[in-house]
This record gives sequence, structure tokens and C-alpha cells, in this order.
Amino acid sequence: MYLRPPKPAVLLPLLAILLGCSVQEPYFFHQTGDLSRYIGLSTAIEYPDVSGEMLSEVAGDQRPFSVGQNEPKEHWDLRLEDAVRYALQNSKVIRTLGGAVQGPGPPDTLLTQNLELLGTGGPGFPATIYDPALTETDPRTGVQAALSAFDAQWTTDIFWERNHQPQDALNLSGSALPQDLFPDVLLQDTAQFQTQITKTTADGAQLTVQHNIIYDLENTQRILSGDWMPNFQVEVRQPLLQGRGVEFNRIAGPNAIPGVNQGVVLARLKTDIALADFERGVRNLVHDLEVAYWELYFAYRNLEAAKTGRDAALATWQKTYAQFVSGTKEGGKAIEAQAREQYFLFRATVEQALNGVYTAESKLRLAMGLAATDGRLIRPADEPITAKVAFDWTQVHGEALSRSVEIRAAKWRVKHREMELIAAKNWLLPRLDLVGRYEWLGMGQKLIQEGGGGNFGGAYENLFGNDFQNWHIELQLRVPIGFRKEMSGVRNAQLALARERAVMQEIELEVSHQLAYEIRELDMNLALIETDYNRRVAAERNVEAVGEAYRLGQVQIDVLLQAQRILAQAESDFYRAVATYNESVMNVHYRKGSLLEYNGVYLAEGPWPGKAYFDARRRARARGAAKSLDYGYTMPRVISRGPYRQISGPPAEPSAVPAAPAAVPEQPATPEEVPAPGPEARPPHNEALSNLPPAEVDRAVADRPGL
Repeated sequence: MYLRPPKPAVLLPLLAILLGCSVQEPYFFHQTGDLSRYIGLSTAIEYPDVSGEMLSEVAGDQRPFSVGQNEPKEHWDLRLEDAVRYALQNSKVIRTLGGAVQGPGPPDTLLTQNLELLGTGGPGFPATIYDPALTETDPRTGVQAALSAFDAQWTTDIFWERNHQPQDALNLSGSALPQDLFPDVLLQDTAQFQTQITKTTADGAQLTVQHNIIYDLENTQRILSGDWMPNFQVEVRQPLLQGRGVEFNRIAGPNAIPGVNQGVVLARLKTDIALADFERGVRNLVHDLEVAYWELYFAYRNLEAAKTGRDAALATWQKTYAQFVSGTKEGGKAIEAQAREQYFLFRATVEQALNGVYTAESKLRLAMGLAATDGRLIRPADEPITAKVAFDWTQVHGEALSRSVEIRAAKWRVKHREMELIAAKNWLLPRLDLVGRYEWLGMGQKLIQEGGGGNFGGAYENLFGNDFQNWHIELQLRVPIGFRKEMSGVRNAQLALARERAVMQEIELEVSHQLAYEIRELDMNLALIETDYNRRVAAERNVEAVGEAYRLGQVQIDVLLQAQRILAQAESDFYRAVATYNESVMNVHYRKGSLLEYNGVYLAEGPWPGKAYFDARRRARARGAAKSLDYGYTMPRVISRGPYRQISGPPAEPSAVPAAPAAVPEQPATPEEVPAPGPEARPPHNEALSNLPPAEVDRAVADRPGL
């Protein structure tokens, strides 16, 4: 009887009825019901188990200074030189304040960055003091990683095995040959030991020294039932076309492929670029620090100007109030109200200026790497220069094009692309290798036979008898028909080089324009210092004249109040011009690449461990005693023009004090005995111009060039 199997359409509903439509959980024996290990989610916001030492500036921070809440009990008179020193000592991460120096609040340089990309050298990411060392020690692309490709490699392999297997033996019954020549079952013990050292030379040749020991014991009919077969082998593989030469191997590295260059020359160029990026970060830190310093100076001066206006307004209000109370002047109530409004206007200005001092001081502290508040209020101890600083355009322009760190980094990138192009052209050659091998062989029943034993008694004795040698010479040629990938690599390298050269030229153009802008700003701010000072002198005389006229009843109170406001604004504008002028002098050095020298900063490599100096000296002695190999035309080309001189003038040792900058003030200003900013400081000005009547002043100014 034949039974037809049920159709799938009938089985599926039946299985659904038996098993149910819901998800079925497996059944476990000895189930306790404890599900404490079960967590009903896969991701949660957690806190990392990281313990690190907190900076004392963060742990011991105090409440910030603010208007009417927390006022400083002590002032810290700080020189600009000391501020730079503090900033460099406390800057493991190079801070970049940027436009936030003159902005409303502190910068969020790190808070808005992708911290995984920190230190990559990309635009907008702060540098750290570890970046050059990280680039140098990168195990993939660092200098030591590239040099390791030329290190000797020692490999060793040893194994032992037994074979016991049946085999289709030849039937030799009735023959004169022994029956165990081809046994039915193969019994074999075999072992092999192999050790070799491989070394790649700077010219691309591969040297191999190999030693093998083979042991074989079989149940077949042989002269020696078990024998040892040692051998020594020396092999040289020398590329004749593609891959040959010191220059190519130092650029691309051994065993390279088209488009992937990991040679020691390129690794060193990456370190040079990292050093340039680090120098740029330090330069920007010093720039932002000096701007913050002079902005704090202006904040103090602006506060003093506001206080002077407030005190004058208070005195005027007191006089008008006394007149209003005594009724000695008509309109005393309106006059008193105007004077009162003027006083509170200046009072609000003082409060805003005081908050500006606290804000500017906090930004300077951030640039210096100090706590936001430690109970002391920083006060600039250096007075700004007001004398004329003259720069020769031809000199500073040439200096900018040769010392700018951006141009230097761009030139390193151009050199990097030039090296890649040289390596890419090498791939257009056919691969032709010359292989030479020489081998010494031995065999014996024992590996080491003491006291002789015949020709095959001891394997090593037979090997060292130098009776058996093999040699092999081979030429290997490999030619890709068309060189399509190789030609594409050359074209890509040419385009990359053209792009880097275009970028370098664009950077040179931008540096030239930036320097021209700063020179123009320098001249303008110098003119503003003199103009604003004479404006302030005129405003002082106007207040005196209007005050006398008001006492005589010749003018109204609003004229006097307006004159006082103009004087306060002229005072603030004058010190604004002084601070901006000093920033302009600094900006010229910033654009022409001498800012670090201008602030007495010298970059040098830190000390190494004593063992590193010992090893370096030992290797230098070994190289001095060794015989030099002449690689002929494969000698690598010049990559670097030598160390970059960070200071102008004659070269100096790293520990020496840098030379003075090329451009210095013609009449350097002498700092006051009391470093606290106050309204007493007066810059050099044209007294004759200040004493002229208005018409003569206009005529004298019109006769000056550029006005």
C-alpha cells in the first residue's frame, strides 16, 4: 500500500496549532529563576573607570571676580616676559584663543573639537607637545618603523612526525631483490630543523643565510636505515632594474607596491612637517598671549578713563545739587537732573569697564594655563611702546617668504611629493632579478660522530669535509604588458606634486598680502596715537574752557556734560590706539616669522635618557670605524638644507640668548616705576601741534604725507 506524503499547505497549519504562533523559549533543567544577570538593554550612558590626577589650577579654583560680589585682595604685577614663560611651561596642549581674545567670552577650543582627531595637525585642531614624538615613533609610518624594514629577520622552524601507512607495494616474489625494498606498510620517522637570517640592504638586495637539518628513518632497504642530512645555504637576490637603488628603497621601502611608499625618507619628512605644525602652534600661543596681555592693559586704562569721567560727573552733580538746594541758580532742578543722569551713566561705564578687566584677566590666565581665579588679580607691569617702529619692506618681505612656518611646511610637503614621484617612475622599469645560491651538503647515520665512523658516520663531519656543494644562478624577469597601473601611479604623483606647488605659491601670496596689511595697520595705528593724544589734550582744554564758561553763566550745563563725555571717550580711544599699535608691531613679527625671536622663545629638543646618548655615541663610533660603501649614482639626493635658524644674525647655541629683533623702536619708552596702569603715563607727542589754533592745526596736518 502506498501512502502519499501530506502537502506543505496541510503541514504548516498543523505545526502552527501544535507549537503556537508566539516565540518559544527553550526549556532548561535545574532552572532556578534567578535572572539577576539579565539586562534588558544593550547600550546605556555610563561613566568610564578612569582615574587621573586633576590639575591644581582646576581643583583649587576659587569664585571668579565679578562686579559687586568678589573683589581681589591682592594684585599681581606681571611682565610680558614672565607671562610668556608661564604659558610655555603650562601648555602641554597648545591653546589657541584666536578671535576669542577680544570676544565676549573664553574660547571653547577643545569643547567643540572631535577629540579623536586631536593632534592630527589638521586645521582648527590644537597641537600638543607630544605630536612630533608621536609622529616619530608611529609603529606604522614613523622613522624607526621605516628603518625596521632593513633589519635582519631571524626565523626558525622545527617539526617531528611519524608516518605509518599502508602502500601498494610492488610484488617481487621470485626476484633477486630483497623483499623489504618495497614493504607493504611504510614506517617512517622524519624531522626537520630550519633556521635562517634574512637581511635587506639599502640597495634593494636580499641576503639569506639558511641552515637545515633533515632526519629520515624508514623501513625501506637502504644503506643507512636512518640518516641525518644537514646543509648550509647562502642566497643573494639582487634587483637589476625595478626596485634597485638606495634612493628608491629609502623612499618607497623594501617590498613596496605602487602608490604605497613607506620609506625612511618620507617618514622623516612627516616628522619635519609635524615639527612645523608644532612650531606654528607655539607661535600662535605666543601671539594670542601677547594680544591678551595688551588687551588687559587697555582694559585697565579704559577703567581709569571711566573713573576719571565718573569723578568729574560726581563733582559736577554735587555742585549742581548744592545750587539746586540753595536755589541760587535758575532751572536748578533740571540742571541737577542732567548732572545726576551723567553721573549714573559714567557709573555704569565704570562697572562695565571693571567687568572688562576681569574678563580680559581671565583670558590672559587661560593663555598662561593658570586657574581662573587664585585670589590675585593680574596687572600688566610693562608699559607699551609709543615710539615709531620702522620696518624696511624689502627686508621684512624677504624674511617672511623665508621664515614663515606655513611656507616651510608647504615646502616639506612639496619635497614629499617629489620623492613620491621619483619612486613612482621606478615602477615603470621591468622587474629583473638576479638570483645566486650556493649550498654545502652533508649526510651521516649520526648527526655528530665522535672518532670518525667512515664517510657517512657523522653528518656534520661530512658537511665540514666540503665534499658536496650545489650552486644555482637564475635570472627572473616579470614585465606587465602596458604598465597601466604604473603609468597611472606616475600621473597621480605628478598631479599631487603640481597641487602642492600651487598650494605653496598660494600660501606665499597670502603671506605677502598679510604682511602688507600689517605694515599698513602699523602705520595707521602710529598716526592714531598722535592724533588721539592731541584730541585728548584738546578735550581737556575744552572741559576747562567750558567749565569756566559755565561758572560765568555763558553756557548751559548740557554743554559741560557733553565736554566731559567727549574727554572720557578721547582718553579711552587714545589708549585703545596705544594697545592696538603694540599689537600691530607684534603682528608684523608674526607675519614675517620672527615672533618667537621677538619674545625670546627658542625651540629645542629636550634631553634624552642617558642610555640613548650612550647608544648613539656607540653607533657613531662604529660608523666612523667602518668602511664606506660607494653606491655610485644611486646615492640619495639632498633632502634638507640643514637646521632652520630660529634667530637672525650669527648662529648661536640653543642655550644662548636670542639676538635682538631686526626692527626696534627708535625711541624705546622707559617703564614707569609703578607698573599699574594709570592715567599719568604720557607718550611723546607734538606739543607745537597741540598748541596751534584750529586753523593752523588743520593746515599742518594737511601738509603731512599720507593724510
